[in-house]
Amino acid sequence: MELLSLSAVELGRWIQSGRVTAPDAVRAVLDRIDRMEELYHCYVTVDREGALKRAREVQEKIEAKELTGPLAGVPMAVKDNLCTKGMRTTCASRILDNFIPSYSAQAIENLERAGAVLLGKTNMDEFAMGSTTETSFFGPTKNPRNPEHVPGGSSGGSAAAVAAGECFFAIGSDTGGSVRQPASHCGVVGMKPTYGTVSRYGLVAYGSSLDQIGPLCRTVEDCAVILEILSSGDGEDRRDSTWMPGKLRDLVTALKQDVKGMRIGIPRDYIPENGGEGPDPQVRKAVLEAAGTLREAGAVLEEFDLGLAEYAVPAYYTIASAEASSNLERFDGIKYGYRAGGAQELHRMYKKTRSEGFGPEVKRRIMLGSFVLSSGYYDAYYLKALRVKHLIKKAFDAAFARFDCILGPVAPGTAPKLGESLADPVRMYLGDIYTISANLAGLPAISIPCGSDDKGLPIGLQLTGDCFQEKKILQIAYAYEKAAKGGNKV
Repeated sequence: MELLSLSAVELGRWIQSGRVTAPDAVRAVLDRIDRMEELYHCYVTVDREGALKRAREVQEKIEAKELTGPLAGVPMAVKDNLCTKGMRTTCASRILDNFIPSYSAQAIENLERAGAVLLGKTNMDEFAMGSTTETSFFGPTKNPRNPEHVPGGSSGGSAAAVAAGECFFAIGSDTGGSVRQPASHCGVVGMKPTYGTVSRYGLVAYGSSLDQIGPLCRTVEDCAVILEILSSGDGEDRRDSTWMPGKLRDLVTALKQDVKGMRIGIPRDYIPENGGEGPDPQVRKAVLEAAGTLREAGAVLEEFDLGLAEYAVPAYYTIASAEASSNLERFDGIKYGYRAGGAQELHRMYKKTRSEGFGPEVKRRIMLGSFVLSSGYYDAYYLKALRVKHLIKKAFDAAFARFDCILGPVAPGTAPKLGESLADPVRMYLGDIYTISANLAGLPAISIPCGSDDKGLPIGLQLTGDCFQEKKILQIAYAYEKAAKGGNKV
């Protein structure tokens, strides 16, 4: 079996058995990056020397039996909005082009403590604002399944790196679907856990009440293993006040159970019978076939009315933009990052720095957020969006009183061609219609491949669970993966 075709957990087993070493694995991936990166542009930064040095250190600890975990020696990539000590962290923006953090995000600390080897930082939409990875200051990433198409976003670089074999797993952030949607478009597995289960310390904030860190990988087993490590910690160092440690444990045990008798709901809003304003017919067909596969595995499926789907997009963009306008206020050219020259007065320097440092999409969302928070519009827009958010959570609570999981598409269609989405921002926003509700309600959700369209572009199946019920959706996702693609038994 070719080394680069292994899953992260499979590679970890090879390294533990001595079949391959951590430096061998890192060199194989770096060689792959050298060959393919010019085409795909998955990375903003690749730390060749640092990765090889780290791999040698990890290998010594493995041989000394000090590192025995499933990810020890496994090469990983990290989205460029998670701080990495001593390594440039840009958020794919000119305004942070020269920023080198003095600390690492807790999620990265957890993975490195487990022995994972950081290769570099992946490309993304600027400040995670976008759905195509085309708003990056460093240029777009291309979809490894078809380089004429986008990889999705904003974690498009991470998803593309996994799909292209340029890492064995990657970490992204999900504010409105930014892990799940690129996972769908690139044909990999991506998961957003329950809000608060993974510390956001060291994640450069976009929408603080919505952001969550999650894995992108090749199998559901990889996802369970990585997520356990991401969420690990005893809570003694509460650098993120919203973090709830210890909620995600023993996730791999869920993969050993079947789905007989589990109840799965399919919202009629997501897959209307008449086609209407639902997903592309090929996406609809693939999702319903996946539902049929789970029914054959013993699950009980039922259609139901979830409601409020049409209000999710405006509520999400109102809240996210409001929080973004507040979070991005810190980038002023004074404390760190880019500073424009030629300004003789402080406020002119602020204006010039932000005008030159931020891209069009970031400026658009800052202006929208400032508008909905302004005097006279706060009640009319922002408060109303918060009420809708509450109603959406109540609708999901009612659904989970009946179902173990909710099934639907990840995106209305497959990956669009490069350039199509930026020409129509509203259409790009509507592409998040099936993913943003999980962020508004703080719920866990996973994207797993469930087929492809007639162009060979991947289609993703989304499974959404109740808060802290990651085990259930991993159990169902693994059952589908095993039934549909012959996934290896744990």
